[in-house]
Amino acid sequence: MFTGLIQGLGTIKPLSKDSWQINFISHSDAIMQDLTYGDSVAVDGVCLTVEEILKDGFIATPSPETQRRTTLGREETQTRYVNLETSLRVGAKVGGHFVMGHVDGIGQLISASQTATSWEMTFAAPDAIARYIVPQGSIAINGISLTVATYQHEHSQFTTAVIPLTYSETNLSHLVPGSWVNLEADILGKYIEKFLYPPNQHNQDPDQAELDVITPAFLTEHGYL
Repeated sequence: MFTGLIQGLGTIKPLSKDSWQINFISHSDAIMQDLTYGDSVAVDGVCLTVEEILKDGFIATPSPETQRRTTLGREETQTRYVNLETSLRVGAKVGGHFVMGHVDGIGQLISASQTATSWEMTFAAPDAIARYIVPQGSIAINGISLTVATYQHEHSQFTTAVIPLTYSETNLSHLVPGSWVNLEADILGKYIEKFLYPPNQHNQDPDQAELDVITPAFLTEHGYL
């Protein structure tokens, strides 16, 4: 589990079809100080396992699912910087939101414009991810915890206001319109949907049936909506 607060930037170098070398290029001390074999590191929002520690990086093996579902397997990703964050320690501050490192799919940068106080960036999301996006909600973009400012349902597009520090210290500053990004929706929305609309209510334990029936009316009655 991660927080979406990026600790540094790195690059990806394919060693073979099934092996990647991730090299640190900034703030490496924050990541290397207690990095050990078997640790989890979010690379552009993708949770990878450290298999070998190098002087300034580590080696990891991506699964076929990771290469299919995320941008890490794309050639353009391997020519630019990637965001890096080590896993959340028990008792540590959670400055962003709970990011699992399990990317839901790939989105695309539509536009980016600088304002007096921030960068306004608009992204398009696949429908399967857009269903979980809500204004003032959280979303992880390339592993960065960001707040949704506005959401356009008809175009499945959303806008975030990125402060200058986040913009300059992450790979958002290297994106151009058309760039692909990894998206992870807030885990809370997925669980709420599962509770509201269970995929299969057959063969339930009769003792649990009443507990499993959570509807919008139930949530409203108990003050949740």
